[in-house]
Amino acid sequence: MAIQLGPNQYGKAENRIVRVYRDTDRHRIRDLNVSTSLRGRFDDAHITGDQKDVLPTDTQKNTAFAFAKEKGVEAVEDFALVLADHFISRTPGADGARIEIEEYAWNRIPMDGAEHDHAFVRGSSEVRTTVVNMDGYGPDRRTHVVSGLRDLVLLKSTGSEFHGFFEDKYTTLRPTKDRIMATSLVARWRYDHLDVNWDKSFDAIRSILLRQFAAVHSLALQQTLYSMGRAVLEQLPEVAEIKFSAPNKHHFLVDLSPFHVENPGEVFIAADRPYGLIEASVHRDDASDPGAAWFAVPGFC
Repeated sequence: MAIQLGPNQYGKAENRIVRVYRDTDRHRIRDLNVSTSLRGRFDDAHITGDQKDVLPTDTQKNTAFAFAKEKGVEAVEDFALVLADHFISRTPGADGARIEIEEYAWNRIPMDGAEHDHAFVRGSSEVRTTVVNMDGYGPDRRTHVVSGLRDLVLLKSTGSEFHGFFEDKYTTLRPTKDRIMATSLVARWRYDHLDVNWDKSFDAIRSILLRQFAAVHSLALQQTLYSMGRAVLEQLPEVAEIKFSAPNKHHFLVDLSPFHVENPGEVFIAADRPYGLIEASVHRDDASDPGAAWFAVPGFC
């Protein structure tokens, strides 16, 4: 029986980088969580312990912090692309790099009817994300960008139904034509190329997702997700495909009849678990080959 080393990667996870721009009196903040990893010809490191081709994870960390100053941090996609190119170009054993970045929003604190120049309050739980996978060198290099968001908490107090579903002897759920529909959305989309205004595209996609969630009279969360994905692909040609993971944050009507109190759809209990988990992909029929774009991106069908 032969024992062989399988696929592997290594890197420095969750480097918490806060870049403050002080070039004017009105400061700007980019708050990132950066994870880097390399894959390639690192067999000796695993099998014999020879580290000659290994760029230390501590060096990867230092590079991310140094680049935040030297290269600057604007769109997270651009920062990830710069890091990936650097690591592949400078590391002898590396054939591929994976850079994952989360960005946390800060809002300016209102002060006397205006926004403060250098005082901020953390935004909502929503997180902007990107994953860059880069493989190879020169003209044969393959680069994939998957951007997205997570923890986007959405709720509709009406305009949602769920009925006509298959039932068996264990079914107790009652059909409804009026319910609360809520989710903590994770969405990730793959770009078809790199000639993209990343910030503008992100803002447009987020706006489309919110508008579709609100506008569609939903017969199921599945229908809403498909509508959201279809609208993104119809309006943004740079997006090849989009994937969703959406926990159904259930709200159950509380029975107040023991207290002789009527409850016409006004008081609910928000249950955190168990929950339905709806996942879906929407793509163009002529979409480009995803290659390694979704490598090590968990949680999607």
